[in-house]
Amino acid sequence: MCSACLTPVYPMEKMVANKLILHNNCFCCKHCKKKLSIHNYSSLYGEFYCISHYQQLFKRKGNYDEGFGHKQHKDQWLQKNKGAKTE
Repeated sequence: MCSACLTPVYPMEKMVANKLILHNNCFCCKHCKKKLSIHNYSSLYGEFYCISHYQQLFKRKGNYDEGFGHKQHKDQWLQKNKGAKTE
């Protein structure tokens, strides 16, 4: 099964990236939908990006979490510490 479209993948169209099975056509940048290859992609949190958008999204916020729409790890740590102090 293709991890992107959840349909069967036949051997001739199968590719594996980050241990995920995909169709060749489903292996594309999340941001611009450009078709990717094993030699020109980056991934974060199980999502694939072309190199230029991966760098652009990182530069937008200066870190990988906020740039890609996730909470920063330090915010998660602060919440855990607040919960431990109040108990």
